[in-house]
Amino acid sequence: MPRFFTNELDENNIVLTGSDANHIGRSLRMRPGEEVTVCCNGTDYRCTIGSITAEAVYLDLVDKHRCAAEPNIEVTLFQAVPKLDKLEYIIQKSVELGASRIVPVLTRRCISRPDPKDFERKKLPRLNKIAEEAAKQSGRGIIPEVTNMVSLSEAISMMEKLDRTVIFYEEEGGCSFGEVGFEGAETVGIFIGSEGGFDREEAEAAVKTGAKQVWLGRRILRCETAPITALSILMFLTNNM
Repeated sequence: MPRFFTNELDENNIVLTGSDANHIGRSLRMRPGEEVTVCCNGTDYRCTIGSITAEAVYLDLVDKHRCAAEPNIEVTLFQAVPKLDKLEYIIQKSVELGASRIVPVLTRRCISRPDPKDFERKKLPRLNKIAEEAAKQSGRGIIPEVTNMVSLSEAISMMEKLDRTVIFYEEEGGCSFGEVGFEGAETVGIFIGSEGGFDREEAEAAVKTGAKQVWLGRRILRCETAPITALSILMFLTNNM
């Protein structure tokens, strides 16, 4: 069933306009009576098409329920900036696995060092489009946000507001993922390094502000493998698979 997203919804007057209406009427060639799902803030609204005009699609509400694909925790992935093709892949798979927000972080060992203004103007719209497409494909109830690139200090300030944060550091030490303890946590952060990993001082700075140092064994994972592995384990541990 086709899925469409909105930030505001009036249950008595559900209308899709713009590109969504165009997609329904022209690309999908849907007709009155067919069903679509409208997602708003984690709730799925199952609707039938009442009528279609050149500018809008008018829907009739059938039922609504919390999106079953949405985790019961909000997960922010703090990803040290890798090369752009890797970042695109990480965003796509992280959204599929249940991340609620992806924050690109510029750390010392990042090989890719895009200009912040260029990143915001040229790259960020594409990255959010990838997140939107992945959300639709995987049946999410929200479109996870890809934020603008931030510094390490800005990322740490964001982490301090979360219930739990884990940092994956390639040096031995810390604890296993299962020892962190996510009971009662509603917001969780995962901090992953770039191709060059973390500088020791960066890792220590994150730990000093409350992040738990975690390692995934003796094999060093690629920067695009680590977030997928970490999110998969987190979703399993919190019964969100």
